[in-house]
Amino acid sequence: MSAQCETTAKRAAGAPMSLFERWLTLWVALCIVAGIGLGQLFPAPFQLLGHLEVAQVNLPVGVLIWIMIIPMLMKIDFGALHQVRSHWKGIGVTLFVNWAVKPFSMALLAWIFIRGLFAPWLPAEQLDSYVAGLILLAAAPCTAMVFVWSRLTGGDPYFTLSQVALNDTIMIFAFAPIVGLLLGLSAITVPWDTLLTSVVLYILIPVGIAQVWRHLLLKKGQAHFDATLATLGHASIIALLATLVLLFAFQGEQILKQPLIIAMLAVPILIQVFFNSSLAYWLNRAVGEKHSVACPSALIGASNFFELAVAAAISLFGFQSGAALATVVGVLIEVPVMLLVVRVVNASKGWYESGAPQEAEALR
Repeated sequence: MSAQCETTAKRAAGAPMSLFERWLTLWVALCIVAGIGLGQLFPAPFQLLGHLEVAQVNLPVGVLIWIMIIPMLMKIDFGALHQVRSHWKGIGVTLFVNWAVKPFSMALLAWIFIRGLFAPWLPAEQLDSYVAGLILLAAAPCTAMVFVWSRLTGGDPYFTLSQVALNDTIMIFAFAPIVGLLLGLSAITVPWDTLLTSVVLYILIPVGIAQVWRHLLLKKGQAHFDATLATLGHASIIALLATLVLLFAFQGEQILKQPLIIAMLAVPILIQVFFNSSLAYWLNRAVGEKHSVACPSALIGASNFFELAVAAAISLFGFQSGAALATVVGVLIEVPVMLLVVRVVNASKGWYESGAPQEAEALR
């Protein structure tokens, strides 16, 4: 392992959960109230912002998304990719759950709940859009927050770093095809030009900028890098909150008419979180991986890169779409539900370690 990878892993392992991260649900709730209130009081300025587009990309949101995403991507050390061989079984489980199970299970749950059970209580014209938003949410594996969840479970920092780097690399190539496939299977028109534009704008370009910037900052020393990243982190938080206020300013009328929409959208998200985290956790136990590997493997499959999902939903379907609202519901429930998963894997450590070696032996 390179010295830089080791430093990155150690810092990721020791990074505390910030005040913003711990109370993310509260901030999102406040943004809902502020956005709905401002949207009702001052509709004209928000409508103006909503029409500032170039090639179907909203310019204010594009800027805000870059400010959100780039600091997170700067934390990723792609030099850690060679470490995937150290825990290849855990990496295999992570990739299987993230890319072969998670998007498809979410699509299935969306069909069952949104187009089926909850359809009579949801606006008919938005059903496809809600399904699309849930698919977008599931097709973007978590990036920065995984380091927080991993630390809270005593996860292996080197494994966490390598699996995040590998997932982000795969996301560059797999996000658009998977989203396009599932939208097509859901009989939702796929605007491929906008989808590919979103991948370039919100994955390729930010990854490139983040890695170049990371390299330049590290040349000036780790302390300089940490100080800059801390400053950028504050800007990232402000950008996320501003995006949420904008989004709820446009969604306010719909939410006021049907306040249970958020609760109904939360149901498939919650089910897929518990299903995917449990599946990854059990599979790691079955193949004999250590608990410190199983935890981050399960947690990355349970959480989402919601910033990317929100950006793609707004680009593809617009501020007022059900897709945008569905992705924001993912933001709303992210912290409390992930803290619950963290508590479960910590409490079950004894059970996990009592069975992993025997099951791994049985598979040989």
